[in-house]
Amino acid sequence: MPVINFYFPYRQFALKSRKDLKIFIRNIFKAEKKKMVSLQCIFCSDAYLLAINRQYLQHDYYTDIITFNLGTENNIEGEIYISIERVKENARLMHTSFKEEIHRVIFHGILHLCGHKDKLKSEKEDMRRKEDRLLQLYFNKNKYRST
Repeated sequence: MPVINFYFPYRQFALKSRKDLKIFIRNIFKAEKKKMVSLQCIFCSDAYLLAINRQYLQHDYYTDIITFNLGTENNIEGEIYISIERVKENARLMHTSFKEEIHRVIFHGILHLCGHKDKLKSEKEDMRRKEDRLLQLYFNKNKYRST
């Protein structure tokens, strides 16, 4: 069974229903026909994520998520770094709950690991539709089906 771990180095929040979330994440990869070997989700601070952004991507700005696939296209070994501070700010700006926004960002990272892009306007719109669908499925406790 693929390994999924959640790390909270700054203890800024508690992620509830982790077991359900892990099952849902595994089902996303299955529906996307991708083999996930392992996934590490690290919930960190703005400063920590900015340092990663500078060091590995040569970007000098804050972001809510950085996703790395350390495996191959066929055997995904993902690391997702999420800034809790950015997610809180995004939730405030988007007039949504932190709970919804943190799950949106997690699903966003999963979609990137599955090969979805968001550089072009059309890709961003497609990514947002997929995120919305995953949120709907997750919070309505439905099984994931490809959209």
